[in-house]
Amino acid sequence: MPGQPGGPDELWVDEMAGPVLRPFAVAGGRTRQAYSDLDLIAIVLTAEVPMPAPGSLGTEDELILELCVRPRSVADLAADLALPVGVMRVLVGDLLRRGLVTVRRPATSRSGRPDPRLLKEVIDGLRAL
Repeated sequence: MPGQPGGPDELWVDEMAGPVLRPFAVAGGRTRQAYSDLDLIAIVLTAEVPMPAPGSLGTEDELILELCVRPRSVADLAADLALPVGVMRVLVGDLLRRGLVTVRRPATSRSGRPDPRLLKEVIDGLRAL
């Protein structure tokens, strides 16, 4: 029957699985990033190095490099590209490994936890959304 999942002329996979399948495909099937300390509030900035040849980067990689001309957090990048944070960590990790971005980790207190002032700024930014 047309319109039903599994019907002969229905492309339900694109609508039903597309949002799930796409991030998996964007990250090349990987779910773990190379850098375990790449957290939500890590700041990403495009490195001042020659860019690779056109076409050698994926669309998302190019967008990340464009956005990170100004410092952006991993969480902001994930929101801007409408990708799960886990996928963004994989992509940023790949760019970091290639030397195309730099990453600044958030300031931490003596206990090793993020600075409370930084956390307050993040919360304020989230509330502003």
